[in-house]
Amino acid sequence: MAKIILENMEFYANHGVLQHEAELGNTFVVSLIMEVDTTRAGASDLIDDTVNYQLIYNAIRKQMEIPSRLLEHIGQRIVDKLMNKFPRIQQLSLRLSKLNPPLGGKVERVTIELEQKRKSTN
Repeated sequence: MAKIILENMEFYANHGVLQHEAELGNTFVVSLIMEVDTTRAGASDLIDDTVNYQLIYNAIRKQMEIPSRLLEHIGQRIVDKLMNKFPRIQQLSLRLSKLNPPLGGKVERVTIELEQKRKSTN
């Protein structure tokens, strides 16, 4: 098992509870750690034997384009989409951050972390 990591993917999106967040948008950062069996890809050098990073990025980008109020909702949608669309992912950890959240003071970011492991079929 190997870890494939996509770090600090940055998106500008219209997420938030407050009306001005939904209208003006904000910057969000997504990092993803996936556990994948890369044994076949290591031997074959074929993209079909692993996960395609471009397709992973595209799936995350599509979810980030859907306006939502809560980071928890966005994060869960991303996790669900990746686990359903990419069966080679055995486990993943997702970090989703909103930069400069409007909390009434200086806060660099607010972050949620979600983890999911593929259920055993035994």
